[in-house]
Amino acid sequence: MDQRLTLICGDAINELKRIPSNSVRLIVTDPPYNLNKDYGNNQDNLQFDEYISFSREWLKEAVRTLTKDGSIYVFMGMRYISYIYTILEKDLGLSFNSWITWFYTQGIGKTKGFSPRHDDILFFTKDPKRFVFNLDDIRIPQKFYRSVNNMRGANPGNVWEFSHMHYCNKNRMQHPTQKPEGLYERMILASSNEGDVVLDPFVGSGTLLRVCQQTNRIGIGIDSNPEYIKMCYERLETPFTGFDSIDERMKRVPNDLNDPEIRLSYIENHIKWFLKNHPDAIDDFIEEVKTKYFDKLVESNQLSLVESMKPLYSI
Repeated sequence: MDQRLTLICGDAINELKRIPSNSVRLIVTDPPYNLNKDYGNNQDNLQFDEYISFSREWLKEAVRTLTKDGSIYVFMGMRYISYIYTILEKDLGLSFNSWITWFYTQGIGKTKGFSPRHDDILFFTKDPKRFVFNLDDIRIPQKFYRSVNNMRGANPGNVWEFSHMHYCNKNRMQHPTQKPEGLYERMILASSNEGDVVLDPFVGSGTLLRVCQQTNRIGIGIDSNPEYIKMCYERLETPFTGFDSIDERMKRVPNDLNDPEIRLSYIENHIKWFLKNHPDAIDDFIEEVKTKYFDKLVESNQLSLVESMKPLYSI
């Protein structure tokens, strides 16, 4: 396995205690929500006070490992998210940055009450001002080209739409709460740099390590289930053909790319900026370019150049 990646089979709290203080730049994790999920060797059904105590203990150890300019992202269900927020802010003294909503179009169905269609992610930093945030690495394409715009793209905001990991997805693992790689890609690119240590104390199906593997980070994953650890090893050995999910806005072609030189330069840059880790999305983007600018591409003799970009950038 990639020497930059470490898998640890053990109890999250015990294993976190072994990690040196101030050694981790970023934590991204999807802990148990205490919703009675079956995680193979354990059941997610603690009493309320037990769950809060468990959460406080692992969060305390996790925060201790963070560097002074480190950050943490925690997935959490609605029942407990306010308690997790309080622990992070009041008990552990972290600085709140963002409450991110992950919206998905399909999920659990209900016949009494409204079906849930989102998960939430809390983003806190150890220092209120001094922390890594690489906005240029996570921007999304603009709707319109304007010379005064930052054509590197816009801030993606705090509502993110990514497809759920359906059981028909070719990358779906035997894990009840697998998260899309595109979600982790955005958080890892935003809040760490190449070569940084990134940690997930509840690594599950290994999404964090897969993204670290492809973005040149040093990844550490912990899980108490040896079957999940084995699953992670197998996942990390499979060939990479692109992350298994994408924000559909990343394929958006701006309007008003009327100048031929600007248009060609932008299309080349778009692939480098937004689709670097998504080679399987390049074809859709090129087809959208052709649909929107076909006549102009023909007029400027650029059609063949644009059509050649897919094999040029594919993995």
